[in-house]
Amino acid sequence: MTYTCFDVSVEDRVAHVTLNRPEKRNSMIPEFWEELPKIVGGFDADGEVRAIVISSTGPHFSAGLDVAAFGGGGGEGDMSPAEAERARLQNAARFYDRVRALQGTFTCLEECRVPVLAAIQGGCIGGGVDLATACDMRYASADAFFTIFETNIGMTADVGTFPRIVKLIPEGVARELAYTGRRMPAMEAQTVGLVNRVFDDHEAMLAGVMEIAREIASKAPMAIRGCKRLINYSRDHSTADTLDYISIWNASMLSRGEIIEAMTANREKRPGDFADLPKLPRPDSSVL
Repeated sequence: MTYTCFDVSVEDRVAHVTLNRPEKRNSMIPEFWEELPKIVGGFDADGEVRAIVISSTGPHFSAGLDVAAFGGGGGEGDMSPAEAERARLQNAARFYDRVRALQGTFTCLEECRVPVLAAIQGGCIGGGVDLATACDMRYASADAFFTIFETNIGMTADVGTFPRIVKLIPEGVARELAYTGRRMPAMEAQTVGLVNRVFDDHEAMLAGVMEIAREIASKAPMAIRGCKRLINYSRDHSTADTLDYISIWNASMLSRGEIIEAMTANREKRPGDFADLPKLPRPDSSVL
């Protein structure tokens, strides 16, 4: 299938989703928000892909939301005060619904049953940070940088950066990035834990990230699904709640056959023969 904002391929049960608008710095136009959940949700529903890598093209990972591509609210200049107030409320409600839909585009990465790895080069700007922080892991080339750019244009980031980044890096560092809008270079991002690893260049990064994705894809999918589910759950709940939940999870999901197969495959140095994730209904492609 052909997409406006992405190229998509699958090899060795690893899906590679590539932002493909380098001439526009991979800015996020309306089609982006429609296509990403459709792609990710489709892979999740099919149950055959075991890891997803999101990368980009050109000098920058993404310049973030293309504000010019989204229409604004109607004018209120010729209205009576009562009409203007009603129009303002309607515009506010429409804005709320639109932002919630945009947030859902990145939440699909978090809710996807398989790990999602981000490979980031150049600028990861504004909405690019929203995208990256919704992924399971982030890797960067040496020229990469991160900026919560919305502050620089008089906005408060609203598509997902804040609830996620404060759980990835120290709160004081997150506040500094948000309040100043400054660039955080790749090595600093690794130091504070925003990225897992920094590679010399884009080519080396893609090779390294694909190798990690293939390693993940070689493991039992149901075990990896459990890891992702429980890590997300533990992030958002107390230790006591998580310990209880993981006991319930393994009481229903632990498979002696999968454990034996994993151990045998390791001993025999061969790929494991594991149960695939069950298929799900394919998602509605419309979010806007």
